[in-house]
Amino acid sequence: MAIKPRFQVSMGDVFPHGAYVVSDVEPVRDYDKSSAGRVVQAVDKESGLLVWAVSVLDADPEARKDAKTVTVKISAPVQPVPPEAPAGMPFRPVEFDGLTVTPYVNESGGRARIAYSLRATAMRAPRIGAGRPSKQDAA
Repeated sequence: MAIKPRFQVSMGDVFPHGAYVVSDVEPVRDYDKSSAGRVVQAVDKESGLLVWAVSVLDADPEARKDAKTVTVKISAPVQPVPPEAPAGMPFRPVEFDGLTVTPYVNESGGRARIAYSLRATAMRAPRIGAGRPSKQDAA
């Protein structure tokens, strides 16, 4: 099949009002390879790079409460460093490069619904404004 499971999207498609880092960047655990005494970090199947996760707040004022904070997984050889907060701001605006979305069926809570997994190749401070995504695609 020619359709890939990950769809390339721009930062503005996913976070039109911007996004803010709200957690530390953590390694993603490979649950199949890890054991009780030995933690193995997940490796991206497509790139072969280590997988890291960061929680971000979607700045869309109309986003549902249960969808305000999302996890973005980042494939990178070393732990990504979140951008610094601008002077006088308590939040760290962020943009993601190489952003992709993978739809899947989430059957938790007794009903099936479409959910999305977000992945990126890098994160950085926004190029324009205080958290609003730049107009150019991050492809």
